[in-house]
Formats: sequence, structure tokens, C-alpha cells
Amino acid sequence: MDALQHRIILVTRRTRLEDLVARLNTVEQARFYVEHLGADFSDYETEHAVYHRAVASAESTLRLYGRVQRLERGLVPNFLFPPDCLVVVIGQDGLVANTLKYLNGQPVIGVNPEPQRWDGVLLPFKMQDLKALIPEAQSGKRPTRSVTMARVRLSDGQELHAVNDLFIGPRSHVSARYTIEMDGRREAHSSSGIIVSTGMGSTGWFRSLLTGALAMAGPASSEELKLLQHAGFPWESNHLYFTVREPFPSRSSQAELVFGRIERGTSLQLTSSMPDYGVIFSDGVESDFLEFNSGIRADVGISQKSGTLVQ
Repeated sequence: MDALQHRIILVTRRTRLEDLVARLNTVEQARFYVEHLGADFSDYETEHAVYHRAVASAESTLRLYGRVQRLERGLVPNFLFPPDCLVVVIGQDGLVANTLKYLNGQPVIGVNPEPQRWDGVLLPFKMQDLKALIPEAQSGKRPTRSVTMARVRLSDGQELHAVNDLFIGPRSHVSARYTIEMDGRREAHSSSGIIVSTGMGSTGWFRSLLTGALAMAGPASSEELKLLQHAGFPWESNHLYFTVREPFPSRSSQAELVFGRIERGTSLQLTSSMPDYGVIFSDGVESDFLEFNSGIRADVGISQKSGTLVQ
């Protein structure tokens, strides 16, 4: 195939400096704001310069191997990714995760623009790797790793996918009220919400929830939960875990169905009893949410689509 027939989508993000300028109008106002707080503004400038050099370098290299379209993070949810495209993400990790959930198997290459700054679990490649990497990825000669995603489908037809985790609960610091059903069990809950975790997300929010629970349980903690808390579970696993945060038992609410495993082909069902403050969002992006208010039913399970990360 001629190089110009290859489609490459280059996903980028705004830097901290660009976010500040968008909020405060000018670089000088941003400088005053940061230095007034006692922080080092030169770090913002350095990060901005390094990131944009990395993006320019990557785009120049990628144009040797196909037609490149640059896509800013905010446009990703509404972009229709060509089914045969290659996606290159210049990170951090969160940008890779939030790109994966809008794809349907297109291979993703995570590039670390500044290894001295970012650990980059999902960013295994450096800028200099692209020349050798892109032809191999385009020809299918690079190994890939599958990433299982979670999916929530509402009774009104809306859907949302997650690479790391789903949050289902209240918009603010009030109690979430809902009915939870799984494997023939049914309870009315009052809690701080539910976290549904994938294998990729099992070393993040899921781990922090288990850490707190195991610390309180002490010696009575099960070995299975200790293992999950320490190592998580594989990204390609055919299951998810759900965890209810701060369940409150009362005359009208129960607190026994608070942790469990969702296998492929099964689901967790929830019915909202929250009049106007219920939300569902994924991967920590609160601005991209579904309303989950009174009477709406949510079916939570493993997504039929999966992510593909180039290794």
C-alpha cells in the first residue's frame, strides 16, 4: 500500500500552560497567577516547550508513512476514527486511556514526550522509536496487547465505555440511592456510589478501595483480596469487579451486595432512585457523563469492543 493511503491519527493534549492561558487570557497573567501562589512558572514553560517540540517531531516523522491528522483531546469523543487507521498518542497515560475507549480495536501507540517527567505505564515508546515502529505497526508485525473495557447501557439507549473504571453515583457529596441486582440478589442501597473496575484500572482506584477495606479488616482479610490489592488483575481479563463505596445499612437500605465479580456474558443491574443528581462517568472524566436519575436502569458489563495497544 502506498504510504499516502495510510491514515494516522495523532492525538495530543493541551499543556498546563495552555490550560492556564485559556482561563486567564494571557501568558503574563498566567505567570502572575502561578508565581503569586509561590510556584515555579518556568516549569510550566519548559513542559510546554518540550511537549510541542515532541508533537512537531512526531508529526514530521509520521508524514513519511501516511496521511496525518492531528486531533486535540477535547475533540476525541465526537471524532469518527477510520476503521483502518493507526492512532499515535503523545501522552500522559490518561490520554491513552481516554482515547482507547472511543476506538474499536484500532491499534494505539503511546509515546512518552518527556520520560524524565512522566512514568508512562501506557507510554512505552520514545520519540526516536517512531521511525522503526510505524512501518512494523502498519504491516501488523508488532505485538499488541488487548485491553478489556467496561460498558454501561441505560434504559434510554445511551451507552458509555470505560478503559479503567466507571463511577455510578451522586454528582456531589450526598448519598447515592439506587437498587442493585446481580445473580438473583437484589438490594436497595444508600452509598457514596459504585466503582466498576477493569484490569487496566485495577492498579488505580480499585487498589485504593481495597487498601482501605483491607486495612480495616486487618488479619481477617482474605488472601484473594490481598492478591488483588497487590497485583490487580490482567488487562485482558474476561471479568470486571464492582465495589460499593461507603454502603450505609438502615431500615430502608441494605449493605451485603457490596463487592463482586462481573463475568463476560453477565451484568450488574442498577435502577436509580436519585431525583436529579445521579451521574455515570468513566476514567475520571466528569465532564463526559450520563445522567442517572429516578427510574433509569443501567446494565453494566464487559464491552463487546476492546482496546489494542502496540507493544
